[in-house]
Amino acid sequence: MKHLLPVVGLILAVNMTQAQTESVDVKTVQETAKNYIRQGDYSNAVLVLNRGLQTNTDNLELQKDLAFAYYLNRDYAHGIEIAKKFPERPDADVQSFQILGMLYKSIEEVKECEKMYKAALKKFPNSGTLYNEYGEMLYSKKNYAEAAKLWEKGIETDPNFSGNYYNVAKYYYFTTDKVWPLIYGEIFINLESYSKRTAEIKMILLDGYKKLFTETNITKDQDTKNDFVRAFLDVMKSQSSFIGANGVTPETLSAVRTKFVLEWFAKYAKGLPFRLYEYHQQLLKAGMFDAYNQWIFGTTASLPVYENWTKTHQEEYNKFDYFQHNRVFKLPSSGQYYQTAKN
Repeated sequence: MKHLLPVVGLILAVNMTQAQTESVDVKTVQETAKNYIRQGDYSNAVLVLNRGLQTNTDNLELQKDLAFAYYLNRDYAHGIEIAKKFPERPDADVQSFQILGMLYKSIEEVKECEKMYKAALKKFPNSGTLYNEYGEMLYSKKNYAEAAKLWEKGIETDPNFSGNYYNVAKYYYFTTDKVWPLIYGEIFINLESYSKRTAEIKMILLDGYKKLFTETNITKDQDTKNDFVRAFLDVMKSQSSFIGANGVTPETLSAVRTKFVLEWFAKYAKGLPFRLYEYHQQLLKAGMFDAYNQWIFGTTASLPVYENWTKTHQEEYNKFDYFQHNRVFKLPSSGQYYQTAKN
C-alpha cells in the first residue's frame, strides 16, 4: 500500500495539470476569438472556436461564443444549431437564452422564440434582461401592451436593470400617460447616465414635462386610482401656475422640482418611500440639485446655453460632475414598485 501512494500522487498531479492546461486552452481560444471579433473577422473567430471545441466538446462558454460568432457572421442556421441545445443544459445561464433569442429574432422565428423566453423565465424568474428582450420581441410584432407588461415585470423583479425603464418610458410617452414616462425616464438616466439612449430619454423628459403642464387639469386621463400617481399629481398641481407664467425651462423645472421634493417629503414620503426622490433630497442638501436639473434639461433645451451655464457656475458644475461620475445609483430590491401594468 505504501508503494501505491507515490503512484497515486503522480496520477493526481498529472490530472490536475491536464485540467489546468484545458482551462488555460479554453481561455486562450476565447481571447483569440474575441480579438478576431473586435476586428470584424467573424469567420476566423468561428474557425478558432470550432477548433477549441474539438478538445472541449461540452464547454458551454465556447459554445456560447461560437453561437454568437455565427450570429455576427449572419450564419443564423449554424448559430441556431448550436444554441437550440442550450435550454436543455442544466448549466444554461441567462446569456445562453439571450443568444438563442437573438438568433431566433434574426430569422423571425416568433413561435420558437416566445416558447424559449417562457422557458427561460421559468428558470430565471427575476431576470430583468430576459423580460426586457422578450418585451422587445413582442413590441416588434406590434403587441405593445403585452410588451409593456413584461417590461413592468422586469422593473418589479430586477429594479436595477436599466433596459426595462428605457423601453417602458418610451412606451408610456406615446400614450396619454404623463406620469410614468417622467418617473421611469429619470430612473433610467440615473442607472445609465452616459449613453446615446440617455440623450434620447432626456428629450422625452423635457417634452414630458411640457405635456404635463400643457393641460389646465393635469389629472386628465391619468390613473388617479393609483396612490403614487395621485400623490405625484397632487404635488405637481400646486406648481402648475408658476410654470404657466414662466414656461417650461431648465430653470423653472429646477424651481418646481425643488418645491416638489420639499412638499413630497412633508406629505407623502413616509407612506410612499421612493429612492429617486430620496436622491433628489440628497442633492438638494448638498447644493447640487440645480446642477443636476441642468444636466437633465439644459443639455436638451439648448446646448450653448447649458455650456454657458457651466462656465458661470463652474464650482457648482464641477462639484456635481465629480459626484455624478463617482456615485452608484441603486434602487432597493423590493418595496418601491408602485405601478400596475395596464391591461
